[in-house]
Amino acid sequence: MSGTNDEIRDTGDEIRGAARGTAPVPLSVLDLVTVGAGNTAADAVRTAVGIARTAERRGFHRYWVAEHHSMPGVASSSPAVLLAHLAAHTASIRLGSGGVMLPNHAPLVIAEQFGTLEAMAPGRVDLGLGRAPGTDGATAAALRRTERLHEGADDFPQQLAELTRFLDDSFPDGHPYARIHAVPGPVQATSPGGVQSPHRPPLWLLGSSGFSARLAGSLGLPFAFAHHFSAANTVPALDLYRASFRPSDVLSEPYALIGVAALAADDEREARRQVMTGALSMLRLRTGQPGLVPSPDEAAAYPFSAPERDFVDNWLGNVIHGTPDTVRQGLDDLAKRTGADELMITANAHGGPERLRSYELIADAYGLPQG
Repeated sequence: MSGTNDEIRDTGDEIRGAARGTAPVPLSVLDLVTVGAGNTAADAVRTAVGIARTAERRGFHRYWVAEHHSMPGVASSSPAVLLAHLAAHTASIRLGSGGVMLPNHAPLVIAEQFGTLEAMAPGRVDLGLGRAPGTDGATAAALRRTERLHEGADDFPQQLAELTRFLDDSFPDGHPYARIHAVPGPVQATSPGGVQSPHRPPLWLLGSSGFSARLAGSLGLPFAFAHHFSAANTVPALDLYRASFRPSDVLSEPYALIGVAALAADDEREARRQVMTGALSMLRLRTGQPGLVPSPDEAAAYPFSAPERDFVDNWLGNVIHGTPDTVRQGLDDLAKRTGADELMITANAHGGPERLRSYELIADAYGLPQG
């Protein structure tokens, strides 16, 4: 593992010291680039640019997008493409993947994509990796061109090691890949007239269970946990990560980020109305009927059965929503309960304006700077 990356190696000083107003930990953004009913993917991408620029202006620490496939309501199937676009519309906020699903791709391809992103936005690109497919089994098979899907997950540590060596250009002599180089990358510094880039994308491991928590800890990598859809596993996974942690060249102590669903509105009723759109969207996804994010009126008129109502109530129990003060209190409580070092907020709502408004209200509640 390269020891040149200051963003991760100096986590204790640089990230924890990030400007955050009165927030207990740095606040960041996870954007699924959702497509609401009546809108297009182009609308969703424009909203993503607006959210990234708002997050940058208001002092959020980083902005990540997540790889999903075959979901009409989620336009983030190509994180590297989206991040290149967002890099052109921002100047300082960290951009990254939350995450790229490593088993779906050849490690060399990811190293090349994120080396290119690093060249576009030097010093502000994160490479978060997951081992799930980000979709259903049939779509995963189409992505990977194989029916043996379990092999991708089982081989994740080996794939991660290969990706790391491509990023660091560090295959040993005699390895079959020793003469293969990810470009852009460190090999350019060893070519005649080459200059070493001071950065390479730092690696993060993502997870919703204990596997990636233990692996991230054993490798001394930062860990991002999907609290927003696996809340019951959050504390056990973070405990496992911290117990498994071994200092590395890039991180001297554990650093845990958690994704959290949160939406603020000017009043409780409006916040509830907005988050119901995300709840109905998730219900449809979990019952094999993924679609566009429904409008608030459609969600309000939906005839929930008793089991569906139970699902929605349980789902919303882990979505922090309400007035800015209510959301602030919920985020504060979550940070205290989990000991997370960073909170990454994803806003569940149909419309772009409502999601943008939520991030502004949360920033105001914490006194984040007006850029």
